[in-house]
Amino acid sequence: MMLVIALGGNAFAKTGSRVGSPKDQLEAVREAAVDIVDMIQLGYRVVVTHGNGPQVGLIAERISDSLSLDMAVAATEGWMGYLLVNAIEDEAKRRGLSTRAVAVVTRVIVNSNDDAFRNPTKFIGPTYREAEAIELSEVKGWVFKKDPRGGWRRVVPSPRPVSIVEADVIRQLISNGNIVIAVGGGGVPVINHEGVEAVIDKDLATQLLANSINADELMILSDVDYVYLNYGKPNQRPITTIHINELRRYYDEGQFPEGNMGPKVEAAIRFIEGGGKRAYIGRLGKASELIKGATGTIILP
Repeated sequence: MMLVIALGGNAFAKTGSRVGSPKDQLEAVREAAVDIVDMIQLGYRVVVTHGNGPQVGLIAERISDSLSLDMAVAATEGWMGYLLVNAIEDEAKRRGLSTRAVAVVTRVIVNSNDDAFRNPTKFIGPTYREAEAIELSEVKGWVFKKDPRGGWRRVVPSPRPVSIVEADVIRQLISNGNIVIAVGGGGVPVINHEGVEAVIDKDLATQLLANSINADELMILSDVDYVYLNYGKPNQRPITTIHINELRRYYDEGQFPEGNMGPKVEAAIRFIEGGGKRAYIGRLGKASELIKGATGTIILP
């Protein structure tokens, strides 16, 4: 059985979507490694992806004059992939396993006519107060939107992934028994092998990868325990187990915010529709409980 695990970028960040110290990052990655190795010990072949919103936002904020967004994505693939490879192998060794992990800087093809280039929606970077967001938009020309979880964050184009350039290489690495970290931050967006100023949604790129390699199950881990109906309202309630037709209906009704839970739910739906057997959405650090149905949301065909 092959399981693709998507780690949310916000799950690696501190409150306010801010990247922590190197020590903070190492602690978060070690927690993720526990989840990953738990799944290996359950008998899964595991592929890992990760978000990078806070991290790429930090790079863009500090050195945007030197790096374009696609370069920043590539940088975070190396940065976070390196941390994950070390943490996974260390955790596996601690348990007496000889697991090898490898990170692949992954290019993902997008369409130049994608509407996302005219309507940026992808949150990156930390949260700001409204006055700070207005000042930055005037100084840097950035676009800001209110994050459903609070505060104002920069938004950038997020075109839909079309195909994965390194898909064959990733399949070969998996077949050789490696734990592969790929499409980090959604992968580097390219058109005709040239990078573009955008950030691909990690969950949609993960779904494309999962179906491309015929994965059996998809697990999306972030900083939330469940998918919720009526999120943030007095009648909010968690979804525990749900079949795809019912989830599709809620999705079409607009239950899940585009910049937050929407891509996760869409990825789960598309994965199942593409032949996947089961999808999970839950909190980082609780993969074992999630796979047993003790917490989180399980999506079935």
